[in-house]
Amino acid sequence: MRRIYPDHAYGEEPRAACYWPTTAEAYDYPIAKGDLSCDVAIIGAGFTGLSAAIKLSEEGENVIVLDAEFPGWGASGRNGGFCCLGGAKAGDNALALMFGEPARREWRQAEAAAVEAAQNLIETHGISCDRHSEGETLLAHTPEHAGTYEEEARKIERDYGVTAKVLAKEELAQNGMNGPFYGAITNPLGFALNPFKYTLGLVKAAEKAGARIYAKSPVQRIDHGVQITLTTPKATVKAKRLIVATNGYSSDDLPKWMRGRYLPTQSNVIVTRQMSDEELAEQGWTSNQMCFDDRTFMHYFRLMPNNRMLFGMRGGLRSSPAGDVAMHRRIRKDFQNMFPAWSHVETPQSWHGLLSIAADFTPYAGPIPEMKGAVTGLSYHGNGVSMASHTGTLLADLVRGRKPEGLYPKVMQRPPKRFALGRFRRAFLWPVCGWAMLTGE
Repeated sequence: MRRIYPDHAYGEEPRAACYWPTTAEAYDYPIAKGDLSCDVAIIGAGFTGLSAAIKLSEEGENVIVLDAEFPGWGASGRNGGFCCLGGAKAGDNALALMFGEPARREWRQAEAAAVEAAQNLIETHGISCDRHSEGETLLAHTPEHAGTYEEEARKIERDYGVTAKVLAKEELAQNGMNGPFYGAITNPLGFALNPFKYTLGLVKAAEKAGARIYAKSPVQRIDHGVQITLTTPKATVKAKRLIVATNGYSSDDLPKWMRGRYLPTQSNVIVTRQMSDEELAEQGWTSNQMCFDDRTFMHYFRLMPNNRMLFGMRGGLRSSPAGDVAMHRRIRKDFQNMFPAWSHVETPQSWHGLLSIAADFTPYAGPIPEMKGAVTGLSYHGNGVSMASHTGTLLADLVRGRKPEGLYPKVMQRPPKRFALGRFRRAFLWPVCGWAMLTGE
């Protein structure tokens, strides 16, 4: 595999202190061995691959899922658990310019459909994943940002058909959101969850439907002829069709079309020890809302039902033990600045993982042009819980040449362009990250 980060990023150290594996017992997955065959092979056992496997298997397809590590090892088991609107970083003006106003409106509806797709999977398969939060709350870190929230509420009404709630600065404390913020707006669409428990629930549903899921089975080679042949260290898998669902943990040569069409970037998370009611009251933060601020490299955070605070932030360019230490210091400093009453509260869990962004800041779900019968979905821009779940269901239809049952917006149909600089494309992040870190924006 040709990947653009050092090996450290794809090893065990970045997830060694991840909180989620402590909350549920993982399965003992088999390793793919010998000569295997299936209708559809799926590379990657995250939200995208597993939701596709469920739909395909339930509709009678013979499915094999191959993961280089195990389900939930990558971003699906490391994220902040925000099942919310998102999937693209392109704003309204950019979307309208690139695709037209009707497509922009269609994309907003697809965001809501993605949240519904995840909710349907949870309810249909009885997945217990510690759901909480009534929508998602955006907090203003400057008065100027807060001043835009009334207009933002009108946009939410227009695009999603729901009513947003705007809070002034003086109302935050009485709503259990005391902090260095100047206002808030809550979109009622979305909810928080335990992403690892959600992943395990998807695994159970896929296996119950008949899918075969293999761990520690990295695909080392893809051959495309009458059939698609995948080679792993101990198995050869022949498939009629293929779904590549590796997102931020993709490689530039499996398949070769992927080269330069995605840009992995880090997201970092810490979780506190369980806090007492008195400690929560001291800070004045008692809300279980999932929240984020409006900085370039935003912070995202939520008080979980067990009184542990999850706090995450984008950024981090170095992938090394020393880089991990530096990033932990930065995120811990930001946490303490935002919640000074909790400066004494330990954060025993600290980890990071890779998400993917695209050159035009929009996700993709569709064919791999150089491979007949192969499709992929990638680049959810840090909002993969909902959008990856939705994308998997789209790919399950697309890989069979069918019109998707779910909403398949025009925004997701344009294949991603390649970044310049090839394997050095991480350099695009350096000036943006440096500016954001320096200015606090």
